[in-house]
Amino acid sequence: MRTTLTIDDEIAAQLREIAYRTGKSFKSVVNDSLRVGISRRPDVPAPRPYRVKPVAKGEVVGPYNLDKALLLADRIEDEEIARKLQQRK
Repeated sequence: MRTTLTIDDEIAAQLREIAYRTGKSFKSVVNDSLRVGISRRPDVPAPRPYRVKPVAKGEVVGPYNLDKALLLADRIEDEEIARKLQQRK
């Protein structure tokens, strides 16, 4: 990702020095330094695991078995198509 950063002059000089001594590009030295710095941050808490808590919303109203909801939807759609075709006669 390309972005614009404002780096303090003394830090930029240190990064340039490291790039010169190691023969790496300035970009590579900046990315490596950021990776090391991010991995050592003690003040950033580890992410909490995400958990879904199921909640009962009551029983299904009506004569429908929602275990076969797709079959029910297909049947309703078929009935609607048949109704529309019958109206065109």
